[in-house]
Amino acid sequence: MERLEATLQSIGEPNLEAAQAAQKRLDNLTKPLGALGIMEQIVVRLAAIQGKTIPELGAKVVMVMAGDHGVVAEGVSAYPQEVTPQMVLNFLNNGAAINVFSNYTGSKVVVTDVGVMGPAIEHPRLNVRKIREGTRNMAREAAMTEAEAVAAIEVGIELVQAEIDAGAALVATGEMGIGNTTPSSAILAVFSGVDLDIITGRGTGLDDSGRHKKIAVIKQALELNQPDPGQPLDVLKKVGGLEIAALTGVIIGAAARRVPVVVDGFISSAAALMACKMNQRCQDFLFASHLSQEPGHRIMLEYMGLQPILHLDLRLGEGTGAVLTFPIFEAAVKVMKEMATFGEAGVSNKE
Repeated sequence: MERLEATLQSIGEPNLEAAQAAQKRLDNLTKPLGALGIMEQIVVRLAAIQGKTIPELGAKVVMVMAGDHGVVAEGVSAYPQEVTPQMVLNFLNNGAAINVFSNYTGSKVVVTDVGVMGPAIEHPRLNVRKIREGTRNMAREAAMTEAEAVAAIEVGIELVQAEIDAGAALVATGEMGIGNTTPSSAILAVFSGVDLDIITGRGTGLDDSGRHKKIAVIKQALELNQPDPGQPLDVLKKVGGLEIAALTGVIIGAAARRVPVVVDGFISSAAALMACKMNQRCQDFLFASHLSQEPGHRIMLEYMGLQPILHLDLRLGEGTGAVLTFPIFEAAVKVMKEMATFGEAGVSNKE
């Protein structure tokens, strides 16, 4: 708990002077005001995070956290639980979509087992930081103890800060865990108060009957555990997930080092929501990569005041949507650095 508390306390505020200077330069570039849309917002926010008028981007990394969920026993997923370790191995063998996109964008994939069921996978590229083999069934009891939730958060803090120490300047969040849209919907329900029927989707492909069962299971978990929205750790331990907790730590740890975090889809956004509830300043370091097919994702992003960059109807997870935005971030920074001002180009500006 000491590491978590110290990291939360060390999160600073954005540099508004740098943001203003960046906006002034953008407005002087050879284009109409605001013509590059969201890219302009990205570069101004990067300037505020880094405290530089012209921000810089170095190494890129996607932190993929994997964990299983006891609530899968209630039949809330269309896929069996053994898919989680199978997909983790696929990540490690460079066979998944996140590997393809990361190779394309020149990004490093860091895979961590923070709570996968079964024995640890032996692979030189896997971080084995298993807190326990999956969460407990939140429909029957609390998903985790507070100590387990904090331990998972601190794994995320430790690992992302190690990557930052090694040169990472742009971090994406990714996850793998069969059944993890169920705790994500539960977390959103607790904090937003929006009806479960509105925010609960089909996950990996449930039919209508399966979705209704999923809603009933989440409702049962909330009624049984009574998570307190005023106590983020209480919510996380009762209806969260180990990989969600670890990604919460990734966001907190990066924010404390003033490194931007590109949030992937619904599950990653649940972790972002947890981080913001623990320290609202985390929001200043977050970028929403895309809007997924999960109905609760839009509500979650709006709740946090985040605007998605891409609209591609993705629902894969793994960090895929986040990594796909990396070239947009790099292009935005290049515009600030390489595009001529009206004065430099000898182009007439408006009166």
